[in-house]
Amino acid sequence: MAPLLAGSTVAQQPVLNVYNWTDYIDPKAIEDFQRETGIRLRYDVFDSLETLEGKLSAGRSGYDVVVPTSEPSFARLVRAGALRPLDRSAIPNFAGQDPALLQQVATSDPGNRHGAIYLWGTVGLGLRADRIRALAPDAPLDSLDLILKPENAARIARCGIAIMDSGIDVIPSVLRWLGKDPNSADAADARAAEQALLAIRPHVRAIISSAAITDALAQGEYCAVLTYSGDVVQAQTRAPDGGITYAPPKDGAQLWFDMLAIPADAPNPEAAQKFIDYMLRPEVIAGVTNQVHYPNAVPASRPHIRPDVAADPNVYPTPDMIARSFTVSAPGSQAERARARSWSRFKAGR
Repeated sequence: MAPLLAGSTVAQQPVLNVYNWTDYIDPKAIEDFQRETGIRLRYDVFDSLETLEGKLSAGRSGYDVVVPTSEPSFARLVRAGALRPLDRSAIPNFAGQDPALLQQVATSDPGNRHGAIYLWGTVGLGLRADRIRALAPDAPLDSLDLILKPENAARIARCGIAIMDSGIDVIPSVLRWLGKDPNSADAADARAAEQALLAIRPHVRAIISSAAITDALAQGEYCAVLTYSGDVVQAQTRAPDGGITYAPPKDGAQLWFDMLAIPADAPNPEAAQKFIDYMLRPEVIAGVTNQVHYPNAVPASRPHIRPDVAADPNVYPTPDMIARSFTVSAPGSQAERARARSWSRFKAGR
């Protein structure tokens, strides 16, 4: 949680309650927003979409700004009427977002009425290639074959495989790897994805939050992880020994967008819109990209982004990488329940 402003005027200051992913903002942005606006910021974090949705589905969460991923969480919240439409006249920087990226998100939010793009990225492999090569010299480092083929997973299990604890993100990637529609609601496809996961479960050391994966990969606990692209790039910067690479799977990497949104019952929606407008300033969102190594959707921010970050294809995917990527849509309620059961069985190993 960010520190609150001190002094006798604290009680009179408006309070903005923000709920964001762990390690997912530039601390300077928080400090500068408070200083510039006089709005006191209460900043809480979550580490999975399941946690976020559970908090919001209960109602009266007390948050003014939340950061759900476009699919399925943001789309579900839009359909449920759980988010407040944005007043774009109060968010002039909304117009500075990349129209092509907004069009991608419009499938989740027709007309882009309920959210602005915060950051985006892909789901792929974080690797310590030297350790993998020592155990399996011919193992593919650019494909999910590395961990989803049991014979490969068995060979590299000794150096550690970890998968982020998010069935919402992992199951579509498994379906794509199987040659099926990542958005499939077919029961046979769901069984195939579950069987593929159960087949490698004996070789998977950990199924943990993406935030935990970042530190553990940096410290050398794992040699192959399936997680968000930015988690791997952050691990690269934290690793004392280097040697970490990111690989968007050639089988197709899931493309996702995290959105700045306002709950329908937000206690301070006016301050929320000020915060969203502030975060969309080119120099502010560039600072976030420089800090967390995820791309943003504001083209005018590029001159403010460090050259090494802007040129890194693991941060800003190349056109070829984008062409091989895919986006997902929220499954129907029956398919969603089936996926949740499959994920629970995978975690339990049965």
